[in-house]
Amino acid sequence: MKKTLDKWGKRRLFTIIFLAFYVTVMLFNVYRPLPENISYESREYTVEEKDIGFFYNLSGQKDSRTFYEEEIFTRMLAIIEEAEQFIILDYFLFNSYHEKEKEYPGIAAKITEALLAKKEANPRMPILFITDEVNSSYQSHAVPEFEKMKKAGIEVVETNMDAFRDPTPVYSGLYRMLFTWWGNSQDGWLPNALSETAPDMTIRSYLKLFNIKANHRKTMTTEKTTLISSANPHDASFYFANVAFEVKGALVNDMLKSEKAAADTSRKITFPEEIAPHKNQGTIHVQLLTEAKIQDAVHEEISKAEKGDEIWMAMFYLADRTVVEGLTDAAERGAEVRLVLDTNKNSFGRKKTGLPNIPMAAELREDTDNEVEIRWFAQEPEQFHPKMIYVKHKKETVIISGSANHTSRNLNNYNPETDIKIRAPHDSELIREVDRYFHMIWENRGAVYTDPYEKHSEKISLWKRMIYSFQKTTHFTTF
Repeated sequence: MKKTLDKWGKRRLFTIIFLAFYVTVMLFNVYRPLPENISYESREYTVEEKDIGFFYNLSGQKDSRTFYEEEIFTRMLAIIEEAEQFIILDYFLFNSYHEKEKEYPGIAAKITEALLAKKEANPRMPILFITDEVNSSYQSHAVPEFEKMKKAGIEVVETNMDAFRDPTPVYSGLYRMLFTWWGNSQDGWLPNALSETAPDMTIRSYLKLFNIKANHRKTMTTEKTTLISSANPHDASFYFANVAFEVKGALVNDMLKSEKAAADTSRKITFPEEIAPHKNQGTIHVQLLTEAKIQDAVHEEISKAEKGDEIWMAMFYLADRTVVEGLTDAAERGAEVRLVLDTNKNSFGRKKTGLPNIPMAAELREDTDNEVEIRWFAQEPEQFHPKMIYVKHKKETVIISGSANHTSRNLNNYNPETDIKIRAPHDSELIREVDRYFHMIWENRGAVYTDPYEKHSEKISLWKRMIYSFQKTTHFTTF
């Protein structure tokens, strides 16, 4: 009897120690200190109209035929060609893997060849490509485009996401305790869940995937300019709707600080020296925001919207409670709120449930007596992938746009994200361009871009509400 009690006593003690260690690891990595220059906010600069640009990729339907307008990738290639001193790229998705039955323009190959040509012509020019491990299926295999770059002397860095906070702490606490020491190999034998044409994955890669965290940025910086985008130069994403803003000069030094912070999580790299300080001129204000600083700025602008103001949003994922409640309050104050959303029913050929946008849209409509107006992107299976809010106040207009979906995962210091904030007069050409973009897709000017809310609204089933609530509570989701 005594031996049995001793055995159970030891098991109980072991369980208590294990759970205490698990909770400690879990909590530390939810609140762990962020790397320096993560959650970054630059000072505000002013630039002239000629030094800022708006670009978009968009598909529509006219006369029963689908067409596609592409500006962002064309501008990326031009920026590479124009660079003289350095090129820093940071893109979440960059590869040529896709669905077996579909063909896409080879944008990853075009960008790769442009970078190789630039490096060959300027061997001493620093070129750095920062990315996420999703492209190698979490180190299950090599990525051909990156292998070519490495051979040519281009630095390729996969961000070490272990340095960032854990958005899925219940799982990630166990992962950090039990699995991080396993390492990885490239002898996968499990079907690749990320792409049909990508090599097989390993168990260890799947275990890392389940942390659901990523370097989600989409930026390009040279000594001359910065491009901040929602678009991935990724073959299977080529036809997605996206937006981008380019600022010449002003944000370059801040981008160097921000991107060095992401690269340094993996290994220390010598970064290009800063350029001459920007001289403020013009009437357009620009500011670099990353991670939680994006949420702060979005919340501030929504909270200032009053009766007569307009809030326009183009968004792939909308789920962050701070943003959603802010939109509800703004509508109740009399601001006009119009959202263009993706239906979240298709992702790279796979059917999805419509989470989070369909239940979130229903909640917004219900809570505001339908004062919040919503339209859905019509061109499925392509995704409506912008992450942009456009707030028209009485005296000025504010735009916040970039890589960050308006979700907790993207706005609460879990994923590396980069946005730009722009303040400008209503009559500036940039604001007129963005205003035309929103009215074009909202009113289907010249083609069909969006569907009315009723076409994709649905009575949310108890099962779907339970899934949505579970995912919001546990954060075991991509949003």
